[in-house]
Amino acid sequence: MSCSEPDDIQDHRILGRALRQLRDQTGLRQEELAARAGIGVTYVSQLENGHRGARWHTLRRLLRALGTDLHQLADAVADIEKQDAASKR
Repeated sequence: MSCSEPDDIQDHRILGRALRQLRDQTGLRQEELAARAGIGVTYVSQLENGHRGARWHTLRRLLRALGTDLHQLADAVADIEKQDAASKR
């Protein structure tokens, strides 16, 4: 991540990595998550790669499909931010 990168792009990347981490923990493939959430697999891929953000209703559907909640997502985001900070040292 570049320091010159806009905050919203950084946020999209962090959110995407957190969603992927949660998906990996459940053992789901992108296709399975997309089907459970009722969204397209391309959209899931774009989210996980930080190319798109998610609206609140989509995020809720993804969390339900993952069997997780906002607290666990926040924990995953915090873990990723810690990893990024450690890698910059």
